[in-house]
Amino acid sequence: MDFLSPTSLPEALRLRAERPEAIPLAGGTDVMVEVNMDHRRPDALLDLTAVPELRECSADGGRLRIGAGVPYTRLIEEFGDRLPGLAMAARTVGSPQIRNRGTLGGNLGSGSPAGDGHPPLLAAGAEVELVSVRGSRLVPAAEFFTGPKRTALAGDELIAAVHLDPAGGPQQFAKVGTRNAMVIAVCTFALALHPAQRRVGTGVGSAGPTPFRAREAEEFLAAELDWDSPGALPESLTRRFGELVAAAARPIDDVRGTADYRRHALGVLAHRALRRVWDEHRTGRPECA
Repeated sequence: MDFLSPTSLPEALRLRAERPEAIPLAGGTDVMVEVNMDHRRPDALLDLTAVPELRECSADGGRLRIGAGVPYTRLIEEFGDRLPGLAMAARTVGSPQIRNRGTLGGNLGSGSPAGDGHPPLLAAGAEVELVSVRGSRLVPAAEFFTGPKRTALAGDELIAAVHLDPAGGPQQFAKVGTRNAMVIAVCTFALALHPAQRRVGTGVGSAGPTPFRAREAEEFLAAELDWDSPGALPESLTRRFGELVAAAARPIDDVRGTADYRRHALGVLAHRALRRVWDEHRTGRPECA
């Protein structure tokens, strides 16, 4: 097995083009487990941990650009106030050691339906920046996942960053698992209110072949909410929202839970998340996840 260790992004892109069979290694918290368990034996590993460009963050015109090599710990500490949903999700990832090592880009690159970072990106309307020696392109997060552990990445591309706006309204993330962290989710749900656009964003994980948005639920809720004079939500509205989120799922039975349980759990998570974000929108007081 060859170990390729570039120290700049141009070098990494050159190696990626020359050795498309090489598996990119960001934090290594997924790839190295598979290698150590002999579930994967690649011809080469492309270690990206020494590429400083992938750890850079910036803001352009108010929109945030977060490098693919930024670990979960930094997401929590540096972006918790501007991206609360993503920070909530980051707190549920593994142990402190895993959060120090694991990266958002690595999570995206795995394409796992159960990736904890994916639903908040979908709810926020994020875009994924892909780069190669040919240039760069932005792919909406909703179009990035193409199948179970498959993504829109071409063979010579790397994930450079994610682009998204700071939260313009309340956000929530919720996860069902045997523990709060250090566990693969049975299902996850993210919800973001965008009051300025009168828009609702959702993200669902571990309940289909890919992470996805519950678009019918989003459209229903955006049309039903009284954005200008927010009052208490009727139970019928929160219940219907939960039903639409559950109906959008395409779960399977596996060792972590049944399809029926996942649908039920998503309905409950959506109901609770909606109550929390709406109460925060009404009162201006942040709600705990």
